[in-house]
Amino acid sequence: MSMRTLFLKADEPGVRRGAEVIRAGGLVAFPTETVYGLGADALSAPAVARIFEAKERPQGNPLIVHLGDAAALESVAARVPPRARDAAARFWPGPLTLVLPRAGAVPLITTGGLETVAARVPSHPVALALIEASGRPIAAPSANRSGRPSPTRAEHVWEDLDGRIELILDGGPTPVGIESTVLDMTTEPPMLLRPGGVTLEQLRDCLGEVAVLKGDDLEAAGRSPGLRYRHYAPRAQVIIVERGAGEVAVAPWLEAGRPVALMAQRRVSLDGPGFRVRTMPGDLEAYARDLFAVLRELDSTGVEGIFVEAVPPEGLGLTIMDRLRRAAS
Repeated sequence: MSMRTLFLKADEPGVRRGAEVIRAGGLVAFPTETVYGLGADALSAPAVARIFEAKERPQGNPLIVHLGDAAALESVAARVPPRARDAAARFWPGPLTLVLPRAGAVPLITTGGLETVAARVPSHPVALALIEASGRPIAAPSANRSGRPSPTRAEHVWEDLDGRIELILDGGPTPVGIESTVLDMTTEPPMLLRPGGVTLEQLRDCLGEVAVLKGDDLEAAGRSPGLRYRHYAPRAQVIIVERGAGEVAVAPWLEAGRPVALMAQRRVSLDGPGFRVRTMPGDLEAYARDLFAVLRELDSTGVEGIFVEAVPPEGLGLTIMDRLRRAAS
């Protein structure tokens, strides 16, 4: 499956070209506020099948359907309960995905074979312009090879998908840097399936009680995009250590002559050949924005291990630790 991939600026002509590709059943990588998405017409089963092929993603993994506005939810969801409307009113456009009963128009390949659909309204102007210009809801997982760190810059998409898709729209780095929160609205209370750009605290503030997915609830996990398989992983081994324990953890590797990296939110006192340090921002929004780019960058230096000091699991810290645990699994 090799084709020439166009790399265009995400300006008006670029978006127009992207809309033509979507309408013709092709694949377009485009920026959202979270990460770059790999988009196809969500209502066309053959177009969506190509997403799985390009990513080498296992089928049976649901995709997020991106909509131009909350009113479009009626076209992809069979029922929209009042609390789903409350969540949409508060967080859309934005990094919140709602899981709802599927409308008949949405092919099962888009929903991973399930009777539920995952949908959101992105806030990135390029994403919204592409949805509007194509006149289609756009199914889009992250625009990377399955299992790799998510792409937060157009160059990351190029590294993974050049020759596999028609078009990459370059809209610069993505502002949030980690995927959307996934909230299951088919259960009572609603259940957080995947932490993301909207925090659990914000959801509870808006909706009252929100349950959190338990690690062994595979049936519920299956309703969320991106939970079934190892994800976000660079080639190097990712190892999570306690805050402040980085130097001790990397020492045996360095003594054995193995190149390693350490990501920490503090000054690291250790130095030496084959050792790379990335000081991560203290601000968790900035940390989240940089996370995947730093994993890719350190991976490209050929280190064998990437040690990461844990962050407190509150707010966006919960999301960051979720992504790191999956990368380390």
